[in-house]
Amino acid sequence: MLIVSLSIVFMGLAMVGCAYTLAATLIVRRYLRRPVPPVAGGPGVTILKPLRGAEPGLRDNLASFCAQDYPGPVQILFGVHDPRDPAIEVVGELIARYPDHDLELVIAARRNWANGKIATLAGMAERIRHDVIILADSDIRVGPRYLSTVTASLAQPLVGLVTCLYRGTFAGGLPARLAAMAIDYHFLPGALLGLESGLARPCFGSTIALQRSTLAAIGGFEAFSQELADDYAMGAAVRRAGLRVIVPRMVVEHRCTERSFAELVQHELRWARTIRAIDPGGFAGSIVTHPVPLALLALALASFAPAKGLVTAAWCIVATASACRLVLQTQVRRTLKSDPSLRWLGPLRDVLSFAVFAASFFVRAVNWRGKRYRVRADGTLIPLNEGLPLRQG
Repeated sequence: MLIVSLSIVFMGLAMVGCAYTLAATLIVRRYLRRPVPPVAGGPGVTILKPLRGAEPGLRDNLASFCAQDYPGPVQILFGVHDPRDPAIEVVGELIARYPDHDLELVIAARRNWANGKIATLAGMAERIRHDVIILADSDIRVGPRYLSTVTASLAQPLVGLVTCLYRGTFAGGLPARLAAMAIDYHFLPGALLGLESGLARPCFGSTIALQRSTLAAIGGFEAFSQELADDYAMGAAVRRAGLRVIVPRMVVEHRCTERSFAELVQHELRWARTIRAIDPGGFAGSIVTHPVPLALLALALASFAPAKGLVTAAWCIVATASACRLVLQTQVRRTLKSDPSLRWLGPLRDVLSFAVFAASFFVRAVNWRGKRYRVRADGTLIPLNEGLPLRQG
């Protein structure tokens, strides 16, 4: 009977998900116990911060890059397209607050590119003065040894790019809390397991550090002007050039500021659709990272099946999956020293994550910075108001 077969399939997937969850728990537990690499001098660094709007927490996010315990020269360029952008006021306050720092606002010329962030970065490129370039999104906050760790990692043999894992922190109500939990309870364990197993080849917008010569060798910013997942595409280009992409034993903070559930769902659908575009097989396989919703689906189907004992088995798997997820979430909170009050939202977060995962298979357009795009199979963007892909240059 079809219902019985489907229930058994979901039970099997849920049990595989339990094994995955326990494996991820062990990796999270030992991850931050490993030492970071030693500081390798202090080469000159240029940090590029593309901005759009004065999002909550922006001032503190940017200030964390100014407050670095780093011996070398540091230049920070803040880029915007619109001379009326409210982020300009925040940058002005930082320049006044750190008069001895090399900080500069760049109003970049508009380019007819689908990826606005890459267009802003290209507009800042001619102001770069140092050989080490670090890109970091505006919602990232870092500790004082961030630059020392990143530059030491980049100095290792055959390393072409350094990127960083990130955790979620929040500023706001329930939507922002749920967004932070998605990062901590789903993204971070999965990324760590992928790195440890060698199955993941990531590059994250939280940090992209590379030499100026490496950026030129992979085509400069122009090569990524149409990419939705520009960070992943940069990492892939560096690997194709025969260089390594490494992730140091350090976690930076991604500040979640979602103000509504609609905004939360839009962001998470865009992320899910991005991952599906760049790694469709791996994304489909990530269904096992949702053991609780899978077990609940098995239970719902079992309740309509005549087979004896199927409901009892489904209830046992629901309990097992819930326990495994609780263990993982507890370990994540202990490792990251995060807010324990979030633990009661774990089941809601798990169900919402599975709903986003399922919905991503039916979504062809994404919302990004107030605009809608259709994502092509190769991960490039088509603005819906244009109807045709934008040309590079």
